[in-house]
Amino acid sequence: MRDAVTVQAWLRDIVERGALRNDLILLAGASRAVAARDFAALRDVDDLALALAGSRERRLETSAQGAAFLVAMRAAWPCEALAAIIGDEHAYPVMVGAAAAAHAVPVAPALEAYALAFIANLVSAATRLGPIGQTEGQRVIATLLPAAQDAARRALHSTLDDLGGCALRSDIAAIKHETQYSRIFRS
Repeated sequence: MRDAVTVQAWLRDIVERGALRNDLILLAGASRAVAARDFAALRDVDDLALALAGSRERRLETSAQGAAFLVAMRAAWPCEALAAIIGDEHAYPVMVGAAAAAHAVPVAPALEAYALAFIANLVSAATRLGPIGQTEGQRVIATLLPAAQDAARRALHSTLDDLGGCALRSDIAAIKHETQYSRIFRS
C-alpha cells in the first residue's frame, strides 16, 4: 500500500473476496443458530470459523478477540444464550453474531455495523503506518461503505456453503507477517 488508491483497492478485495466476506457469513450463521437456540449449530459455526483462519496469527487474533468479547458481553449484558456457550476458544465474528441474536439485535444492522468497524479498523492501521492521512482515510471509508453494505446484504442470504474467498495476497502477507522478527501490529 502506497496511497489512498492502493489502500482502497486492497480493502475492496478484502470486503468482496476475503476475510470480511467470510466473517459476515459466519456472523449471520451464528446469529441464526442462537436465534433458533441451536447451540450445537453455533459450536459448528465457531469450529469452522477457527479452522478457516488462514494463518496461526490470524487464528490467535480471532480467538483472542472472540474470547475477550464473550467475557465482556457476559459481564456487561449477561443472558442465558451467552452463558450456554462453552469452551475457551471462540472466533470473534461468531461471538458478535451470537451476542447480537442473544439480545434480539436484527442480523442485518449487526452485519453492517461489523463491516463498517472492520473497514474502519484497517483504515486506522493504514493511517498509523503512514500511507494515508486522516482525511484520506475517511474518504476511503466513505467510498467503501456501499461495498460494505452490499457484502452485508449478501451475507444475510448466504449459508456456510457460500464461504470461501480469493484474497491470496492478504493471506500470504499474514503468513509472512507472523514470522517477521519485528512487527508493529500483532496481526
